[in-house]
Amino acid sequence: MDERAAIGAVIDEMYAMISGPAGPRDWSRQAAAFHPESRQMRTGVDEAGRAWIKIMSQEAYAEDVAPFFMANPFFEVEIARRIDVLGNMAHAWSLYEARRAPDDAVPERRGINSIQLYRDPDLGWRIVSMIWDNERPGVAAEPF
Repeated sequence: MDERAAIGAVIDEMYAMISGPAGPRDWSRQAAAFHPESRQMRTGVDEAGRAWIKIMSQEAYAEDVAPFFMANPFFEVEIARRIDVLGNMAHAWSLYEARRAPDDAVPERRGINSIQLYRDPDLGWRIVSMIWDNERPGVAAEPF
């Protein structure tokens, strides 16, 4: 498997792990996509328009989103991807749409995942950090 295909498989696993009908997710799947020391960072703005960030370990992310996933169907569908690789590091821009069902005609939101990966000598490509933001007035996620 070439480098971009291997990186793509990791990103595909990340999307598959969080997507599904309402109910629990199999968090053991994180090991196939994320480095053990990885961080996931959600960003946004508050009611006053002030930027905020929430930085989470794998465990903190699972705890943060588990109640939402238990109560809501959620499918994050990638619609565009760009990968750059240099040696043992890679960066992927991944444009996504969030839907209540994979075939919904209109997504409930769109955004971009900025994904940094490391080629671990024992694990292969793994996500070491991921930061994302959603579209909102004045901020559009455009295809690459």
